Amino acid sequence: MFCWRVNHSTIIFVVILQGAAVVLFCGWYVQVSPHSFVHSNNKVHVLLLSSWRSGSSFLGQVFSQHPSVFYLMEPAWHVWTKLQKTGEGALRMAVRDLLQSVFQCDFSVMEAYLPEQHSVSSLFMWSHSRALCSPPACPLTPRTQFSNQTRCHKACDGTSLQGVEEACGTYSHVVLKEVRFFELESLYPLLQDQNLDLRIIHLVRDPRAVMRSREESAGMLAMDSAIVLEQRNVPAGEVQYQVLQEICRSHMRINEKAILKPPPFLNGRYKMVRYEDMARDPLGEIFSMYEFVGLEMTRQMEEWIYKVTHGKGKGSPNDAFKIISRNAVEVSQAWRTMLPYIKVKRIQEVCKGAMSLLGYKMINSEKEQKRLDIDLLVPHEPYQFS
Repeated sequence: MFCWRVNHSTIIFVVILQGAAVVLFCGWYVQVSPHSFVHSNNKVHVLLLSSWRSGSSFLGQVFSQHPSVFYLMEPAWHVWTKLQKTGEGALRMAVRDLLQSVFQCDFSVMEAYLPEQHSVSSLFMWSHSRALCSPPACPLTPRTQFSNQTRCHKACDGTSLQGVEEACGTYSHVVLKEVRFFELESLYPLLQDQNLDLRIIHLVRDPRAVMRSREESAGMLAMDSAIVLEQRNVPAGEVQYQVLQEICRSHMRINEKAILKPPPFLNGRYKMVRYEDMARDPLGEIFSMYEFVGLEMTRQMEEWIYKVTHGKGKGSPNDAFKIISRNAVEVSQAWRTMLPYIKVKRIQEVCKGAMSLLGYKMINSEKEQKRLDIDLLVPHEPYQFS
């Protein structure tokens, strides 16, 4: 029978070695475990702030399809729908409080705006969220694959809100897309909340292009338009122009507040993106946004982004709210061949200040409008993007 003598230093070395092995194993497990819970203090929270018909649905999918992102499209729709007889100003705090809870994966606040018998299918555009079509919310789509909205709608509609909360807790990034904020001040409590690491990406678009797109979906935007106009009695022919004027003013307010004299807690947490820049250089602009919020660009995402921005044609009016493969540059220029010049002149009048601030050149004739070789986009100074 052998007897081994082990000195004290050898024992200490073995213990240290075992401890190191445990640490390495735990680190490996957290990386490969697809459903490991991410503590709220380690999450990054991203607000995609835009307005209707500005390319925000596409931008939302750029984040939704990323495997590290829990995404929800326009949760404030529930507030505006439930309280639609009032105006935008009166709804700001309710919308702000809703977002603050949802960012922290607390969906109990949604119950005030949902039917008594509710599930994930009660959430606005829920199937646009890849996270709600993937485990643990639904087994349909592996996290490493892209979701299909039609299939998800049929297979995953029974998930409870508790299941939604649990799914939200497993992601490193919570991203919400909103078109129902018209100023930054009501978001200050979120930016100062120690439980949130909030970044704001502000998406803007040439108002002439926004008007052309709004005309294709005016009926679906009627309720929102009335709330934007504070329920004022506006002649039918003036509604779209007055709504667009409010949108342009909001873009100016938000951008000036964030760039010219930002409060200390906003520094480094705001980024403005123009839809036209994203259409011309989708991979470059999206890579910059990912970097801003701490997401890694994957090979799969690169291929998906290229595919959906390098299709053929502009899409039809029936595709207004769908993410399909289109030619992004053609989409961004469509207004120049489809919008009557008399309307273009009026839009330029009501949005003159915003167009100047955001870098959109005016046109002075129908001939100039039709000449697509004339670039109407002003290069931005780098500071305006940060």
